[in-house]
Amino acid sequence: MKKTGPPKYQFFSHDLEKVVKEVGREKLIACLKEMLLIRNFELKAEGAYLSGKIGGFFHSYMGQEAVQTAAVAVMGQNQWWITSYRCHALALLLKATPDELMAELFGKATGNALGRGGSMHFFTKQMLGGFGIVGGQIPIATGAAFTIQYLKNVPEVQNIPKMDVAICFLGDGAVAQGSFHESLNLAALWKLPCIYVIENNEWGMGTHVDRAVSVAPIAEKKAPSFGMKAYTFDGMDFFNCFAGFSHVFQEVKKNSHPVLVEVVTERFRGHSISDPGLYRSKEELKKCMERDPLIIMLKTLSSLRMITDEEYGLLDKEQKEIAAQSLKFAEESPWPDPATLEKDVFAP
Repeated sequence: MKKTGPPKYQFFSHDLEKVVKEVGREKLIACLKEMLLIRNFELKAEGAYLSGKIGGFFHSYMGQEAVQTAAVAVMGQNQWWITSYRCHALALLLKATPDELMAELFGKATGNALGRGGSMHFFTKQMLGGFGIVGGQIPIATGAAFTIQYLKNVPEVQNIPKMDVAICFLGDGAVAQGSFHESLNLAALWKLPCIYVIENNEWGMGTHVDRAVSVAPIAEKKAPSFGMKAYTFDGMDFFNCFAGFSHVFQEVKKNSHPVLVEVVTERFRGHSISDPGLYRSKEELKKCMERDPLIIMLKTLSSLRMITDEEYGLLDKEQKEIAAQSLKFAEESPWPDPATLEKDVFAP
């Protein structure tokens, strides 16, 4: 069960008024729409999973929407983005369509990976995966950062997009993997422009982080051993994440040195939808859902007179309809032709 104790985290300090002025109403509403799309997409897909239309594992991002939405809003799509198997939100943010993603969950030929990857293996032009192996994405992100650094010194290389940073999202459970330590060590030695983001949702499958990682805060305690800077953000607060990622992005662009970020958040479902989450009580779940990132953002924007409840309701309805349409598209899409099974398989 979850341990109890005094608060451990000192979040990145931000000036709300400054953040709001920097972002502007138009972009803030656009970010809110993206968060609503993520939430509604996950809800529709969850329903399909529970009714047996989607098989395998299904890892929902509900509760964590503010984190990756803020990161992409700050750094833009034109970076290398890498994440874990909880990859639906990042793919949506990097403009994979809800139709192709829902179809992939269904295993249909119109899916993002032609129905071959499923929930854990989404890709886009700038997103190197969706990785099913815990910590498997960390060396890939480190290699992407090496590529960014290398290409800066080889200007004659053509047809390879130039980025500023690689951003690697990982769960708190991946911190205990050897790939985490080896990758951060190399990134620090070679001064690679990589931002490692630990999305600490407190649970690695059914084990609480206090029982799995020996130190807390994780980034604050781990980063110094690699000679890296560390930051801790409130992952339920879009504005804190936006301010934090803005600072880190400028720092890494300037210094070309890796940074370790811990974003403290909560997941509103089990490890996957098939996980009943019996390791935390209903009271604990209810309490954490009081800090729903959508509610926090709505309250903040309402207090600033940037949105009304009616306008929020219309935005939510719009995203619900998009998610519902993606479900219809997936259900009506064809199954892959078995004759194409070996297409794009490069190993015998």
